[in-house]
Amino acid sequence: MPNRQFLVLPWMRRLVHGAFLLFCLFTGLRFYQFYQWAVAGGNYTQRPPSVEAFLPIGALVSLKQFLLTGQYDPLHPAGLTIFIAALVLGFFFRKGFCGWLCPVGYISEQLHSLTNRMTALVRQSKRPYLLRLPPWLDYPMRLLKYLLLGFFLYLILWKMDRAALENFSRSPYSITTDARMLLFFLHPSDLALGIMICLVLLSIVLRNFWCRYLCPYGALLGLLALGGPLQVARDSKKCIDCKKCEDICPADIKITAKKRLVTPECIGCLECVARCPQEDCLTLTVFFKKKLSPFLLPLGLLILFFTLWLTAKYTGHWRSSLPDDAFKHFYQMIHR
Repeated sequence: MPNRQFLVLPWMRRLVHGAFLLFCLFTGLRFYQFYQWAVAGGNYTQRPPSVEAFLPIGALVSLKQFLLTGQYDPLHPAGLTIFIAALVLGFFFRKGFCGWLCPVGYISEQLHSLTNRMTALVRQSKRPYLLRLPPWLDYPMRLLKYLLLGFFLYLILWKMDRAALENFSRSPYSITTDARMLLFFLHPSDLALGIMICLVLLSIVLRNFWCRYLCPYGALLGLLALGGPLQVARDSKKCIDCKKCEDICPADIKITAKKRLVTPECIGCLECVARCPQEDCLTLTVFFKKKLSPFLLPLGLLILFFTLWLTAKYTGHWRSSLPDDAFKHFYQMIHR
């Protein structure tokens, strides 16, 4: 039987993940109300800075500008703060941003979990039904997110010089990217709507389709995690090859074929550690030497994330220096 105290980990992860999803939905609602005030009048709602979490490409531009000039983005500081926090968490806590906080990953996992429960009832089996791509297709597909990451890194880190960075960050387009993102989801084109429907359907059939194959954000965090201090180690002598760890792994990693999970695909969810029936077969370690309690990963991740948020908030690096009336002016320009 698995260690009973570790069985709390999956429930803890779902609670944290779900809480962040609800917060994102609340943020989206508040931003929609702010946008409505800006373009149609009505009751005023303050612009929520955390909406900038959905602007990672702009945050990458801001990060390069910050490294070159030392100037923290005054227009979208929350976006840069959240981006830096995700990078730091990715290095120290095994892509923990993906495994514990990202709302897209949570939705994707729940879609596939619903499919598992329905098929389990039909098949009258407790073992999940997993549709997997053949290796000759799966591995090339996993490279897509790294190609997308390389494309954005090339455009921003290589092609954009200092003048281009400053021109972009102060342009009306950059200022209104949050509103444009909102309009993209409120009024998608036929092509965009079709792509979103396809992604949802693929996520139902193939576990974490977006995260595993297309997310450049996750690809970047995965590369950072390769040099991080925390890893999951497997004791091959204690393994009984039941493959429960592989059945539950959201990243579909072939865990029983490895002694050390040195892979950019691991999202630090620790589902494998919690579900392993052999005590101390799968353990959280520091550089594969010292064993740690798996609870230290989510605890450290949350403490560090909120520490970075509070630091940014109380040092003036959270709320935009642009007043809400100025955002109102630029949002109205979109319609003109």
